[in-house]
Amino acid sequence: QVQLVASGGGLVQAGDSLRLSCAASGRTFSGVTMGWFRQASGKGREFVAAIRSDGRTYYADSVKGRFTISRDNAKNTVNAQLNSLKPEDTAVYYCAAAPYLRGTYTDARGYDFWGPGTQVTVSS
Repeated sequence: QVQLVASGGGLVQAGDSLRLSCAASGRTFSGVTMGWFRQASGKGREFVAAIRSDGRTYYADSVKGRFTISRDNAKNTVNAQLNSLKPEDTAVYYCAAAPYLRGTYTDARGYDFWGPGTQVTVSS
């Protein structure tokens, strides 16, 4: 089992930045693939970014160059730095954990554990 708690969401203006954090507990964190997904109102869950245990990262095209995912294995945390935010980034952001990822990094079905989400709202 992995327990996840995300924080750092909020209300910002277009062009601003936010830093999301996800604290993990319950098992060895260093070997777990971690991901961030988001879900806007009335839409499905969308891949944002993922980071493997070896530090390799993956990004959705819509956030590439603006968002950065990182992890601190000593603190059991994964972070997402969101820069140059746009109104279309408005969504609930979820962190997810995949001790044994099934499928691709972009597919939410491959992740076994999910945090409760944190709201990010970007005003124009």
